[in-house]
Amino acid sequence: MNRPMPAVVQAPIVCVVDDDLAVREALASLFRSVGLSVATFGSAADFLAREDATAPGCLVLDVRLPGVSGLDFQAQLSAMANPLPIVFMTGHGDITMSVRAMKAGALDFLAKPFRDQDMLDAVSAAIERDAAGRRDADALSSVRTAYASLTPREREVMHHVTAGLMNKQVGALLGLSEITVKIHRGNVMRKMGVRSLADLVRQAEALGSQA
Repeated sequence: MNRPMPAVVQAPIVCVVDDDLAVREALASLFRSVGLSVATFGSAADFLAREDATAPGCLVLDVRLPGVSGLDFQAQLSAMANPLPIVFMTGHGDITMSVRAMKAGALDFLAKPFRDQDMLDAVSAAIERDAAGRRDADALSSVRTAYASLTPREREVMHHVTAGLMNKQVGALLGLSEITVKIHRGNVMRKMGVRSLADLVRQAEALGSQA
């Protein structure tokens, strides 16, 4: 029997965007020294033109860039729903800049010159945040797929059950016998891949208004 091939997990890539070639080369050498894959870009436009725009990892971004500032580019990426965590670096940083960057979701803000270990620590945390975000997104996608497989009646039962109603109460609301509600509830549990009501409630909360 043929078994499905395991999913290929793509290694994270640290994307460095800085118009200073020396800085790009120094950071690329630093990240590669600890086994990280690196891609460097001299401008925001070069970064956006890269082939694999969905690759996991993080973005190390200079605040001062030609054409568009790093902070404005951060806002542009956010509007494009780009999930990559950002580590900012600047030789011209100030409190206002760092506060704006962090409020907009940046993971860290390092003033040049920074210690190599500080940058490595920031990038490590950013890569882990990206990995966690992708795991959460994959899990939610699986829940949505399972929810889509439910019949309209099963969705109604799931909605009322996860709201805390007993089978008898659900039956009264939907005009069903208690045994019929139990059957629908069992189908919901099976299709959603859960073994407990608590797990089903967590899935309903993840789905939000969809459920």
